[in-house]
Amino acid sequence: MRIFQGIVTGLISGTVLGLFLKLVETITNLKVYTLLLNIDFIYIGYIPEILEFIVHLAVSVMIGIIFVFLTHFLKLVKVKQQVLLSCFLTVPTVFLYFPLTIVSIKETPELLDFTAILWWTLGHLLYALILPIPLRFFSKSTIK
Repeated sequence: MRIFQGIVTGLISGTVLGLFLKLVETITNLKVYTLLLNIDFIYIGYIPEILEFIVHLAVSVMIGIIFVFLTHFLKLVKVKQQVLLSCFLTVPTVFLYFPLTIVSIKETPELLDFTAILWWTLGHLLYALILPIPLRFFSKSTIK
């Protein structure tokens, strides 16, 4: 059951993050969504956007599973506790902006584009705030 909860949690949070950064990229033309999906440095050739998004969701699912297991293991039933945990798990992803930008082959934001960094950070903060929400829809008895 916890793995299922983690999968659902990761899929929802990852989808929200992806859609948010896609919207930001569409409105601002800052390549933050492109950066989110970017895995061009580990393969040669073209990969469709949908497959890149699936890789993004796979990473998000792993974070979701870790989040759910830690929530249960640490018995974090209060929303504040869960948000703190989700922020703790998400903060390292904010700093991925820099190495992903450096190794990217595709056009991505400049390394020190503070507007892009701000949008990237806000997107990942949104991710951290969304992460605990799906747990509220699962039985409270499974959180114990």
